[in-house]
Amino acid sequence: MRIVLMNKNTKVLDADYDSATGAFIKIFEVYNIDYAPYILKSFYIENDINDTPFRANLSDWFKGRGIPSWRDKLDLLLHRLNITTPSELLDKAFGLSLSDQYWIKPYDLKINYDDINFFDNDFDYSEFMEASLSLNSKTITSGKSLKTPNNTTDGMLKKAWIIEDGTRYLLKGGYKNEILQPFNEVLASMICERLGFDHVTYTLDTYKDLVVSKCPCFINRDTELITAYQIRNNMKRNDNIEDYEDYIKVLEKEGIKDARIKLENMFILDFLIMNEDRHLNNFGIIRDVNTLKWLDVAPIFDNGMALNIEYYDENEVMISGHGRFFYEVKPFDEIIKVVKNPKRIDITKLDGVVEEFDELLHKYQYITHISDERILRLCILLNRQINKLKEIIKKDS
Repeated sequence: MRIVLMNKNTKVLDADYDSATGAFIKIFEVYNIDYAPYILKSFYIENDINDTPFRANLSDWFKGRGIPSWRDKLDLLLHRLNITTPSELLDKAFGLSLSDQYWIKPYDLKINYDDINFFDNDFDYSEFMEASLSLNSKTITSGKSLKTPNNTTDGMLKKAWIIEDGTRYLLKGGYKNEILQPFNEVLASMICERLGFDHVTYTLDTYKDLVVSKCPCFINRDTELITAYQIRNNMKRNDNIEDYEDYIKVLEKEGIKDARIKLENMFILDFLIMNEDRHLNNFGIIRDVNTLKWLDVAPIFDNGMALNIEYYDENEVMISGHGRFFYEVKPFDEIIKVVKNPKRIDITKLDGVVEEFDELLHKYQYITHISDERILRLCILLNRQINKLKEIIKKDS
């Protein structure tokens, strides 16, 4: 199928696309490389677009927009949607996403971005939400659920985009039998709100006896998220603190203000909640898709893998104490050292947050069945991390 890759209403390239595999077979012409997905620019060689990594990475980028093979209970979701593979979903709604403005337009089809994008136009989500989040759901056959931004959601957690009062919200459940992730997202919001960190606000909701986190989309029709992975892709890898410093230099060169402070804030949060999964695709920057200007560091989001989820044992508080720092896995006590001026944090603003988290966990205990013992231990861990940060601030004063 011949298509034109678009960025809003700007033509990026003309190519032959295989909808069965989600791969680009041949590129006929590149119209505007500046408006291409950021990660592709480093692979672009003019007049040599098919015999270089450019075409292969274009296919990888597009496939990466789809639901990943490691999505929790993916086989069940595909069965309920009556499809065979996630790649079948990619072009059901022109490959549109709520993270950026890229889409694929059939070559001869006269259609405008304004008529189809999911920021301005409503979409049906009830069937996909049912298929993704419900414990018991029948096979869906209407097909209307396949024309949604839910086709282009990454990550391992069960999730679904919905619309409420005109706002696009993302609902996320827990992973497999673990149900703490939604609570960790809300805890992160509570901490960020108190400390004044720019963040995506998460709240709790319930869907058919399942507790889910709920957050508004932080991208609009004129912006896109460029992840740290895309930015770091063409940069030297050092596997040490230099990766962090080089990343900050790029952001500052592009005119982003307070880049270091905002990244420090993210790592302070990770230290406090022991977030083990700050990978390069869950932080980055926001870019204006019309002017291509880098606007700001993306607000802090995706904080669910925290408080020792993977290491929890009913009979013992097992402390991992390690998080991700660019390409490294390091102790949180080491990661926190990147904060140059800890005393700028008013730690007293966290007074009462442990009690608030305890109350939140108990409020939904009738659904989650998290034991009192585990709630106590989660609060002990959180309190310990807050006290450790207090000591760091005290030593810095």
